[in-house]
Amino acid sequence: MSIEPQTSVLAAISNAMVRLHKDQFGRGPTRARTEWAGPDQLVVTLEDTLTPVERRLRAMGEHERLRDTRLLFQYAAQAELTGVVEELTGRRVRAFVSGLDTRTDVACEVFILAAQNGT
Repeated sequence: MSIEPQTSVLAAISNAMVRLHKDQFGRGPTRARTEWAGPDQLVVTLEDTLTPVERRLRAMGEHERLRDTRLLFQYAAQAELTGVVEELTGRRVRAFVSGLDTRTDVACEVFILAAQNGT
């Protein structure tokens, strides 16, 4: 694959993640970036994702509860998130890992893909 199709796939994944977050959580991130982290791993970085009530929890110092609740929601939406990546890359998602830094409002979705030969 040349650089141009790779870039358009990465941009399409970022755009899809913004749409999915808006649909699933009522608010999408204001910044999203998707990058390859090796031949079989994609990292989607999302910034400014917290809803108003989540920002209030952060202000109250409830970082652990906020993180636990958000991660529960992320994993509840796992099928939708991985489905988009599979559709746009043409590869099966072998593993999904989600994380959130509540202090800086930066989230990462990591997708480990099956090898190009399907294993």
